[in-house]
Amino acid sequence: MMLESSHAAAMNASTPANDTPFCYSINSPPFKRQSVISSVYFSATFSALGLISNFVAFIVLAKSFHRTHNRSRSSFLIFLGGLVVTDFSGLLVTGSIVISFHLTGFNWRSLDPHCHFCNFMGMSMVFYGLCPLLLGATMAVERFIGINRPFARFTAMPKSRTVSMVLTVWLLAGLIALLPVVGLGSYHIQFPGSWCFFNVSFEGSDQVFSLLFSLTGLLSIGVSFLLNTVSVVTLIKVCCKQDRTQRRRDHEIEMMVQLLLIMVIASICWCPLLVFIAQAVLSRQPFQVVRLLIGIRFATWNQILDPWVYILFRRAVIKRIYPRFNWSRDSIMSKYSSFSDTIRRFTSSSNRGSLN
Repeated sequence: MMLESSHAAAMNASTPANDTPFCYSINSPPFKRQSVISSVYFSATFSALGLISNFVAFIVLAKSFHRTHNRSRSSFLIFLGGLVVTDFSGLLVTGSIVISFHLTGFNWRSLDPHCHFCNFMGMSMVFYGLCPLLLGATMAVERFIGINRPFARFTAMPKSRTVSMVLTVWLLAGLIALLPVVGLGSYHIQFPGSWCFFNVSFEGSDQVFSLLFSLTGLLSIGVSFLLNTVSVVTLIKVCCKQDRTQRRRDHEIEMMVQLLLIMVIASICWCPLLVFIAQAVLSRQPFQVVRLLIGIRFATWNQILDPWVYILFRRAVIKRIYPRFNWSRDSIMSKYSSFSDTIRRFTSSSNRGSLN
């Protein structure tokens, strides 16, 4: 059953009632109406799948990191490791709270009269939501530099700096998550009463934070798309060159395939929620609260599917499934010689045009 946001005035209230804690001023538990999408089975299944997938992916990445001697590959694995740790932690923190609510039916207002727990839950949702998107954009920047400016990157990107970049992304996401606690926006309990999130509203500071969250996510996806597209085109041009003495690009192709899949998954899973939030705020119209919950469910699939990119789309796995497949330039271009010729003609004509 769809739960309409019928109390539009209450949804946009800027001040709570006299003795009502702020996080319960808009939606106050217990909620009478339930929905299949909000059942404990959904939460338990999503959390279990995500935790198992990320745990397996972390083991795979750890083994790959210890075996690799390629500097660019090591940096890329560090980013992937940061993404896996983020996804695993997010599912563990938020999933344990939601499942505990469904199993015990605890009373939020008795357990958390001062909204500290609700604020923590809301901060966790924002932090673990933005981190994968920001990390995806950062990885796109790293690959863009690695493919287009390899020599500059070789001297400027040691492993310690890669770790610092991951920590910087976590810090940025953490600062954004803290904003509603200090007054820019607000965290409130959400239908069906098992979780807290920021108030999606078209009034005051709630509107500012809603747009900040939505636009930060969409901008991260846009940057990833732009830079990954340029990187793919550059990689194709390099692979199409006639010079047989060029260094092997197997690692670059593998990393680029994984990064493209991460970007596609993030776009499919997160765009519905991010666009919905922006649309709800800018349209200044009441919305169906269950649509927000469905958007969160879609976004959760990002944390479940991401690990399988690292588990399945590796050269070792592809070779086991299809032994004849080869990541190397000669193998790929020999199968697509006509495509190679087309790319060479396009790049040569572009170069002549630029000279003219």
